Amino acid sequence: MNARFDPKSPVIQLCMGGMRMEESGEVDEAIALFQKAWHEAADDYERFIAAYHLALRQESVKDKLRWMETSLECALNIDDDNVRSAYSTLYSHIAQCYEELGDLKSAEENYALSNSHKGAPTDKGPFYHGTKADLQVGDLLTPGGDSNYKPGLKMNHVYFTANLNGAGLAAALAKGDGKERVYVVEPTGEFEDDPNVTDKKFPGNLTRSYRSQAPLRIIDEVTEWAKLTDTDRREWHEKLAKNKGEIIN
Repeated sequence: MNARFDPKSPVIQLCMGGMRMEESGEVDEAIALFQKAWHEAADDYERFIAAYHLALRQESVKDKLRWMETSLECALNIDDDNVRSAYSTLYSHIAQCYEELGDLKSAEENYALSNSHKGAPTDKGPFYHGTKADLQVGDLLTPGGDSNYKPGLKMNHVYFTANLNGAGLAAALAKGDGKERVYVVEPTGEFEDDPNVTDKKFPGNLTRSYRSQAPLRIIDEVTEWAKLTDTDRREWHEKLAKNKGEIIN
């Protein structure tokens, strides 16, 4: 199944712009961008994301509930691994709205639905890992490598994704001078949503990014993905240089 999340899509770009506006205190301008994202959304996936962000910015609990339920409805229309990780978050927000409105029965029902969607990811892949290491089919990727994002940090997990272009980005940002490579991998043990991206800017784990303390087995190599332009590469390195946030290791 192809991963749907594309940071270059116009709707995602509008939502990211809205978040940046909000962080700089330009709240009205931010809301205008989220509204534009809703009006320009071309399918249920884009409407699900835009409605979620509009919901978070509503002053009225009733309006927040309406937009959250709209977001959930759009996600349920899709009902695949591109949206399922968001269900728990959406149901939790809906439950909180009902609780604030005094409808405790509906709140309880939605909290139960939220809890029912927690747990280990159900994503079946295919999964990818981006690196500059020259590896062979059958090799195992194990935790303990250096972080690409924080000098001196040894990683307790090995990271992978169901988003091919996301793995390509990881390859571009990986340390070393080798060729950028993306491998098809299979987990040999349990894995979890990457907490560094899950429920941060978007609901759930829309980038389908995961990590495991068990090795990943290389089963193939991919040679075609959307490569970064020189401008993209420069912008990403600038972002990483400015990022002072802690990595959840």
